Amino acid sequence: MNRSLLLSLALSLPVSGFEIADDCLQVIVGTSESWQSSHLTLSIYERAPGQSWRQAAGPWKGRCGKKGLAWGRGLHPASSAAPVKKEGDWRSPAGVFTLGGVWGYEKSIKKRPGTNYHQITTRDLWVEDPTSAHYNRHLTLNHEPRELWEKRAQMRQNDYPHSLKLFIAHNTEPKPLPGAGSSIFFHIWRSGGTRPTAGCTTMKEIHLRSVIAGLEPSKNPVYVLLPLQDYRKLKSVWLLP
Repeated sequence: MNRSLLLSLALSLPVSGFEIADDCLQVIVGTSESWQSSHLTLSIYERAPGQSWRQAAGPWKGRCGKKGLAWGRGLHPASSAAPVKKEGDWRSPAGVFTLGGVWGYEKSIKKRPGTNYHQITTRDLWVEDPTSAHYNRHLTLNHEPRELWEKRAQMRQNDYPHSLKLFIAHNTEPKPLPGAGSSIFFHIWRSGGTRPTAGCTTMKEIHLRSVIAGLEPSKNPVYVLLPLQDYRKLKSVWLLP
């Protein structure tokens, strides 16, 4: 690779000082055709300590934000070269993210020990108001929602695509940045995959259940979401699968 191309890469991508951690042994990889595409290819990779990555599941089709991707706030270095994720921009956050708990309508689901599962009720909220002190946080009320902000933040009820969801930890640490995007999940795709999302990543229910059932918290799993061209550029730099 010549010097001018290396300089161009350094200016356009957040490359410095970051690698997938040695103790990360599971990675979900999502790649789109471009920053503007809402269609994804999803695969799961695993490795034993000190070994190379192997593909464990996929590839599967998925959907992301209606307007494509924008750099999110996760484990990766920040970038200002490409679009940056903002609340309500209809883009999914790109980068590398840890995975949080699982939420769903059922009393219990198939999962590995250590995976936190929370059954959604009418008292569960996820706050998407950037002016709130609870921005991008899950809250459980001790009463039915009664104030306007509580009703607006109520997690989806009786909505099949949101009947099972896995949290993607965008804009969480060390503190959510107001307006940088909230409530980003894996969940079931809508209308058989014919519709994009507002910023989440979606897939068939059978594939989402497979992802959740296979996650092992002890393997420190992460989600990598990038346009394919950028993924290929960063693969060796970030030690991606």
